Amino acid sequence: MSQVNIAVVGLGKMGVSHLAIANASRRLNVAAVCDSFTMLGQMVEKQCKIPYVPNYADVLSQPGLDGVIVATPTRFHDDMVRAALARGLHVFCEKPMTLSAAVSEELAADARARGLVGQVGYHNRFVGTFAEVKRLIDAGAIGTVRHVHAEAYGPVVLKPVAKTWRSQSSEGGGCLYDYAAHPINLMNWYVGEPSQCGGAELAKQYSVDVEDAVYANLRFPSGVTGQVTVNWSDETIRKMSTQISIWGDGGKIVVDRQELQIYIGATGKTQPGYGEGWTVRYITDLTPNVDYYLRGEEYTAQLEGFAIAVQERQVDCVNDFKSAAETDRTLEMIRARAAMDLPQAVLAANSGTPARPRGVLARVLGR
Repeated sequence: MSQVNIAVVGLGKMGVSHLAIANASRRLNVAAVCDSFTMLGQMVEKQCKIPYVPNYADVLSQPGLDGVIVATPTRFHDDMVRAALARGLHVFCEKPMTLSAAVSEELAADARARGLVGQVGYHNRFVGTFAEVKRLIDAGAIGTVRHVHAEAYGPVVLKPVAKTWRSQSSEGGGCLYDYAAHPINLMNWYVGEPSQCGGAELAKQYSVDVEDAVYANLRFPSGVTGQVTVNWSDETIRKMSTQISIWGDGGKIVVDRQELQIYIGATGKTQPGYGEGWTVRYITDLTPNVDYYLRGEEYTAQLEGFAIAVQERQVDCVNDFKSAAETDRTLEMIRARAAMDLPQAVLAANSGTPARPRGVLARVLGR
């Protein structure tokens, strides 16, 4: 088996995680690491015997390089991904893809035109329970989907914090882009891309420049309705918890990382192992073994999936750039609606007459 030669760019939390997994993979060979923090890069070079290259342009010039893992703050993704594609390199990029849906669409089109694999780190699609839900929906187990509710809660920000890239909207921080993107990406996977956002609020509790909670109502071209409820300042939760609830005209599914519950009614479609009524499946039954466990099998599975896609030139891979751009468009739609709803409420309170959306917001809302 020939290995895929990659460089890991960005040695923060996710970069170090990807580095450890890639360095243990039979399919991947880490040829270089890159980070602006010289001491950290030199430490990795010394301890892991992997060359540290401080300049990103020099990384892209490494002989024999096949691809890069980009794990930097989101605002750097655009230029870094664009430069890698221009050099004919495959790209695994941390989520969200960029801070502009239009830019994400450009990069997706560029990767496809060049025949290059582009994958974004929405690891939940590699979680056994969430992946099984996709299979059951596509098989018609609960009939036609009518409504979906995407939730995520966690104790990420429980007090005012010092300024970091995650606390600045210009850097790609905030609950919407850094947290809600995960359940929204699953919602997109299951029922497609929404066409309208009927209402949204980006609520602040501790943060100044970004939101700590996201609430939104969505409508999809198929007639499906959706809700998003996400809060990263929930002190009742020990660690991040993502749950998707899906109602169909033939049943219902409730799923999180640990457990899948499905009810198949009389008008649903039974599946092997899933009869009428309630069935419960657990993550331990739905997760293929991986070579190296770190944080969860899904993190290894997504990098293994990237390596396989590169080896087999599978441009339409799980979590490809196209699907990530769809999620970026959904995030922008929610942000645009939230921006409109706050002044709308103020204007309505002052004038007694609800203001009407105009211009680009009217188009976003489908009015």
